[in-house]
Amino acid sequence: MTPAIVWFRQDLRLQDNPALAGAVKRGGPVVPAFIWDPAGDGDWPMGAASRWWLHHSLVSLDESLRARGSRLTILQGDSLKVLRGLAKETGAGAVHWNTRYEPSARARDARVRAVLSGEGIETADHNSALLFEPDSVRNKQGGPYQVFTPFWRHCLSLSVEAPVRLGSGAIKAPLKWPPSKGVGTLRLLPKVRWDGGLARSWTPGEKAGALRLRRFAAQAMEHYAAGRDRPGQDGTSMISPWLHFGEIGPRQVWAAVESASKGSGIFPPGKGAGVFLSEIGWREFAHHLLFHFPATPKVPLRAGFGRFPWAPDPGRRHLRAWQKGLTGYPVVDAGMRQLWETGWMHNRVRMVVASFLVKHLRLDWKNGAEWFWNTLVDADLANNTLGWQWSAGCGADAAPYFRIFAPVRQGERFDPQGAYVRRWVPELAKLPLEFIHHPWDASEELLKSAGVRLGTDYPRPIVDHAKARAAALDAFRRMKSFSGA
Repeated sequence: MTPAIVWFRQDLRLQDNPALAGAVKRGGPVVPAFIWDPAGDGDWPMGAASRWWLHHSLVSLDESLRARGSRLTILQGDSLKVLRGLAKETGAGAVHWNTRYEPSARARDARVRAVLSGEGIETADHNSALLFEPDSVRNKQGGPYQVFTPFWRHCLSLSVEAPVRLGSGAIKAPLKWPPSKGVGTLRLLPKVRWDGGLARSWTPGEKAGALRLRRFAAQAMEHYAAGRDRPGQDGTSMISPWLHFGEIGPRQVWAAVESASKGSGIFPPGKGAGVFLSEIGWREFAHHLLFHFPATPKVPLRAGFGRFPWAPDPGRRHLRAWQKGLTGYPVVDAGMRQLWETGWMHNRVRMVVASFLVKHLRLDWKNGAEWFWNTLVDADLANNTLGWQWSAGCGADAAPYFRIFAPVRQGERFDPQGAYVRRWVPELAKLPLEFIHHPWDASEELLKSAGVRLGTDYPRPIVDHAKARAAALDAFRRMKSFSGA
């Protein structure tokens, strides 16, 4: 039996990996390979925080493969050219991979499939990233869904496949291993080591992801419906980066939730398990939309928003204040600083900071999408696009543009004890709770006693909430008038 190449991408795990299982099932030698090909990702090559995660994930994957008598071959260059060379080097008769759904990845995979098949090499692509293939879920008219609730209701009527298990034995090695680069030669880690906060916050790899999922399902999922909106608590799963890199898969998540629910298969919508799985549903929905509307990472789904009158920002002053967590609104700044330090932000706060950028500052949502892409360890094109278009009111099932989050109210409601702000905006830590979310209302004497000098230690608000809200609503009216909506 000729060897089979397993082309690893965003599926960096051994268990529930259909491509790996398919290659092993052939019975011949298996050559696991990863190809660093940022040019193949088109307009969205991996951002800095994601590259940090990838480096450590590849190290972890190689260790897991070596424990099975195998190893990871790391290569660099154009994927098609590298795969052709690797097939020739190893005498491989098949290449297996798991599907990616980004437009550039789909185009690349189609080229690889056509050329390799034309050269007599068997190709097989599998689904490991989603519960359901995007093209398999259709509305009653046979088209794609654009509203989440009916989409997820339909998905819940379908059966979910069980995770694919890989036996405990060795993975058959080739007679001779092909040359491989060391992961360090890919230069994924930053030259200026700003990544200390990432290292303190995360442990990439399949084992760490599985552990986090088990602990969440056993300890926190029951209270998820309430706890997920409290950024000052450990109430969310935080599995998004492991999901993005495929160190855990959605079928494994579904199985873990089902097991924690005592195998009932019934997930009440308002309870912890049902609410948590609906978040997996939003991930499915994001990929469904990206598959059917591939231009949306740069073009609003609602065409009228292409004429939205965004505000000028001389010197990018407002954008930079937002990026650095210096807007003068504590919950917004806490979120942006958490992002910079850890490469992750609580989902509730993501909505608040996104709303602030596109509505209070009236800056184009693509500015936010690009910043998140570079700073999130879980940066995912489908999720990022859905989230930002939702916040800007220009996407599928989006929050109406005129729904404008009041940052002080959001802070008081979802960080009622101020724990999140005190953690990430330490210059305000000594303020009484009464003023933690709006320090500008505190007296000079109180500010002095708390060690806060507004405008020096912490900025005053860069925009007035009421005026910014009025300007945003006026811009929305002008857009509707101009577009004839």
